[in-house]
Amino acid sequence: MKNILFILISLFTFTACEKEIDLDLEDKSGNIVIEGNITDQAGPYFVKISKSVAFTEANQYPAVENATVVLSDDSGQTETLQYIGNGMYQTTGFTGESGRTYTLKIDAEGKQYTAQSTMPQAVSFDNLEQDSFIIGGETSYTLLPVFTDPPALGNRYLFSFMVNNHAKKYFQEFSDNVNNGMPNQRPLLLPNDDEDDNIKVAAGDTIHVEMQCIDEPVYTFYSALLQISNGGGPGGGVTPSNPPSNISNGALGYFSAHTVRKKSMVIQ
Repeated sequence: MKNILFILISLFTFTACEKEIDLDLEDKSGNIVIEGNITDQAGPYFVKISKSVAFTEANQYPAVENATVVLSDDSGQTETLQYIGNGMYQTTGFTGESGRTYTLKIDAEGKQYTAQSTMPQAVSFDNLEQDSFIIGGETSYTLLPVFTDPPALGNRYLFSFMVNNHAKKYFQEFSDNVNNGMPNQRPLLLPNDDEDDNIKVAAGDTIHVEMQCIDEPVYTFYSALLQISNGGGPGGGVTPSNPPSNISNGALGYFSAHTVRKKSMVIQ
C-alpha cells in the first residue's frame, strides 16, 4: 500500500529502546488520506485530502474536492477551511497556540472523519553542532540539535531537515524515554549517499533543520513510518503497510498540532 507520505523513504533514525509498533498490512487503496498541520507560527494552516492508490500503481494521488473541513480548538475558536485546489484546504484567520487541543472534522464523499491533537509547549532550540566520521575513506557528517529536555517525562520531538535547496525532507523522531530532563545527545545523521536523489552532504552545504514538539499520537505515527521505511524492501524500499493514524473512520494520514523552531548551518 502506498500513500502520499511515502516521500519519507530515505530516513535515518535510531531504534534502540523504542517500542515496536504493529503495522496494518491490509490493502487500503482508495481510502481517504488526510495530512493536517497546525503550528504555533502564523498561518495559514493547511489540510490536504487525497485518495490512496495500490502499491503497484504510480505515485499519482487523486485530490478530494468538495469536502467540508472544519478546524476548532478548546477555547471556542472555529473555522471552515477554504478549498484552494489540488486537494488543499486553507485557513484564513485561525491561530495556533501551545497548550490548546485542536479538533479536525471532515465530511468527504459521504463519510465523516475526526481527529484531535494537543499542541505541546515549545522547547528552546538553542543551536546546532557539527561532527563527522570516516567510513570506507568517505567523510560522513552529523548535526547535534542542542536543546534540553524538560524535567517532566513524555516530551516527543520530530526533526525534519533539507540539504541546500533540495525539496526532499529527511526525518528523525526523538522521545525522552531515555535521558529525560537532560541535554540532547542524539545527532541527526545527514545523507551520505542518497542515490535516489543524488544527495551527498559535503563541506559548504547548508542544512536547514526544523524542530517540532509533537504529541504522543503523532509521535507514534512517525515512529511507525520510520519503522516501515527502515524495514522495507531491497535498497530501503517501502513495504505495503500503513502507520497508525490518529484520524477516525479508517482514514490514512495524520493531524498534528505542533510547535516549530528552525535553524540552519553550513557544513565546515
